[in-house]
Amino acid sequence: MKLIITDIENFNTSLHLSIKDDYKVIMPHGNIHHCIGCFGCWIKTPGMCVIHDGYETTGAKMGKCSELILISRCCYGSVSPFVKTVLDRAISYIHPDFVIRKGEMHHKRRYQNVISLSAYFYGGDITQAEEQTAQNIIASIADNYDGLVKKVCFYKAEKELEDITL
Repeated sequence: MKLIITDIENFNTSLHLSIKDDYKVIMPHGNIHHCIGCFGCWIKTPGMCVIHDGYETTGAKMGKCSELILISRCCYGSVSPFVKTVLDRAISYIHPDFVIRKGEMHHKRRYQNVISLSAYFYGGDITQAEEQTAQNIIASIADNYDGLVKKVCFYKAEKELEDITL
């Protein structure tokens, strides 16, 4: 299953993407609360956020996906605030225990799946510095999830996303 996290409202109807395989989409719907760092998703309800606002199952959904696809406006070389908040709330995807990977300390994976991560950024004039920053951030996210970067792409406008196949 592919899990798509996007900041595009009405994603399913606004873009005519070609999506192969089974997929689920997380997009803006109602208010999303920020992670409060309570670690309830690690201790009280492992794998699930304790804040019930419609985004509490993101970590569990990530545990069932083979590919995580981020579709986001590029904000200073990173994902949009909405996509960042969803990723923060998905901390339950990882386990509280630590391991050493590539000489760095990271959290263990809670689930057995290995995620390949793709990112599609759009928006205005994305500078080369912002592109490099975005590639570094996506690589860091993949490292934190013990996953792999599949691709990172940049587009000037949201409309250009209609031509891609996920």
